[in-house]
Amino acid sequence: MPATRWAARLAATAALVAGAVVAIPAHAANPIITSYYTADPAPLVVGNTMYVYAGRDEAAASGSNFLMREWRVLSSTDAATWTDHGAKATIGTFPWAGADAWASEVEPRGGKYYWYTSVNGNGAGWMDIGVAVGDSPLGPFTDAKGGPLISDSTPNSSGLNIDPTVFTDDDGQAYIYWGGYWGVRAAKLKSNMVELDGAVVTPTGLTDYWEAPWMFKREGLYYMVYAANDTNGCATSSSYACQRYATATSPLGPWTHRGVVLGQVSSTTNHAGVVQFNGQWYIVYHNANAPGGGNFRRSVAVDRLYFNADGTMQKVVQTTTGPPSNPGGGGGTQPPSGTNLGPSATASTSYVSTWESLAAVNNGGVPTSSADRANLAYGNWPEQGTQWVEYAWPSSRSVNRVSTYWFDDGQGIDLPASCRVQYWNGSAYVAVPGQSACGVAGDTYNTTTFTAVSTTRLRLEITSKSGLSTGVLEWLAFQS
Repeated sequence: MPATRWAARLAATAALVAGAVVAIPAHAANPIITSYYTADPAPLVVGNTMYVYAGRDEAAASGSNFLMREWRVLSSTDAATWTDHGAKATIGTFPWAGADAWASEVEPRGGKYYWYTSVNGNGAGWMDIGVAVGDSPLGPFTDAKGGPLISDSTPNSSGLNIDPTVFTDDDGQAYIYWGGYWGVRAAKLKSNMVELDGAVVTPTGLTDYWEAPWMFKREGLYYMVYAANDTNGCATSSSYACQRYATATSPLGPWTHRGVVLGQVSSTTNHAGVVQFNGQWYIVYHNANAPGGGNFRRSVAVDRLYFNADGTMQKVVQTTTGPPSNPGGGGGTQPPSGTNLGPSATASTSYVSTWESLAAVNNGGVPTSSADRANLAYGNWPEQGTQWVEYAWPSSRSVNRVSTYWFDDGQGIDLPASCRVQYWNGSAYVAVPGQSACGVAGDTYNTTTFTAVSTTRLRLEITSKSGLSTGVLEWLAFQS
């Protein structure tokens, strides 16, 4: 590579709108809406639609506290293109309430939709939890109880009764978790969804819990995602927060802490919800990345979430692009549909440049072109000839196709001359059977199909053009 190119390679490491309905542009982007500020998102999937219920931040740019008076609803059929349905509940929805439309969540039951909210009551104490009810995900919603479900007068209530998350188990039993100031609490709900069923308990095992619980279930295991504000691998200072998570085999715990799933964001608060939609898992959270944003002018973002084979969650890669607008697509910048086993694999390689990252190949990035550097990139400059990247799983996986998005930086890493797929047959690497052409086109996913193999290791051999090296932005391996 010429000296000038070598040097270049080393160097390459809001007005608020109150309209009732706003159609968001079709291109995926984070934050998902910037015409006003949104916070504390709670996703809900109904049929082929994901709804996000969020508070609206109305603080002035110079504001030093939250100003929140309404909850709004956004919806999408692809997790990328969003429609704003306006405010579907406000402080006025609860005649007994006074201020502060803080975090909320909607839970369906018996054809109705129950909206659990953090709101400041007019009586003694600061924050209460109210419940509104509607006949559709978009309401209209009305007060379902005539007073708070949870308040300071509730025995064993939290020091700050905020951030309700409601989960209904397979047997129909509903549970509510809530609480701030390290005071996580939980209780069963009666089938009417507006009364507690038994005593309030204090769950154990939620290490460094601060606020913002979110509960869901996957493959028989219960997950709790929550905000923590420690500096032990979480945030740079206790003024910020990350999202930790824990798992349990019972809805009320005890919980076992597993790690950080979402790192510190650009706002001091960190509030997230997790949902499966169209076969893909997503995390919905807020940050301060919208124009004019800040700690009291936050905005909702959406990114993909991946699980490892053992059920642990991979740390989310925060993006500015958001999910692809057509995750089932097969060409251009849209990944092919199917279950991608790449994120659950351990990657290795024959060589990676010191300024590039092998983590790029299976971090779930969605390239916009082969020259895209918005996410990580794998490259093997200055090596030439044949190099390889490989996936290894702790147990056998059945795989029948791969899809590769090549990296081309225009400075020495170029599209390859050829490639081929191999698998470990127990004693050696051999070519996968019935392999179709291994494509080397730029700016697209190149899909190679083959007869399904059961293996613990899959390898992509890459042969460079003369005088050049090769690179990969994303390598997908699909379960057969």
